[in-house]
Amino acid sequence: MRATRPPLVRLALAGLGLLLVGWLASLGAVLAWERHDQSRPVGAIVVLGAAQYVGRPSPVLRARLDHAVALWRRGLAPIMIVTGGTGTGDTTSEAAVSQRYAAQHGVPAQAILLETEGRTTSESMAGVSALMASQGRRDVLLVSDPFHMLRLTILARRHGLEPYASPTPSSPIAASPTERWKYALSESVKAPLAFILERNDR
Repeated sequence: MRATRPPLVRLALAGLGLLLVGWLASLGAVLAWERHDQSRPVGAIVVLGAAQYVGRPSPVLRARLDHAVALWRRGLAPIMIVTGGTGTGDTTSEAAVSQRYAAQHGVPAQAILLETEGRTTSESMAGVSALMASQGRRDVLLVSDPFHMLRLTILARRHGLEPYASPTPSSPIAASPTERWKYALSESVKAPLAFILERNDR
């Protein structure tokens, strides 16, 4: 006759099972949102910042900006908001680099707003929310890497925005299976934590 596990062991195993199911559901959601393009007319196209090198966008940031410029050329928004603060040792912000790149590729400088204080996704979304409040609109089209879209959408909603996702199709990260899975696995933990722990400061 098989020995019965002690109640605490059974409870621990049940808890681990629930955690595993929850994590798999989160991973599935991250992977689903990678392919979920909701491009449509909105109040602003929002580009999430990424690394810049001495005033030039990194390949990841450039891919995001190229996609945002393509959306702009489709006439989907009257303004573009670029985000990202100044990193340690940098002399300029990610947002300023993005603004210059977008202007060089046809977006009028007066149509580009900068959010330069954010050092995290949540901080950037707080800044975007304040900028959109001044425009009298809340609907935004979010541009970032595919792996980022679920958590980005969650945080945008936390800050009172009406977000739609448009993942960049030319992400260098998504092009590498190893990098894609590394970031997807990381986001499968970060996304539910953002949903549970983040607080709307508005």
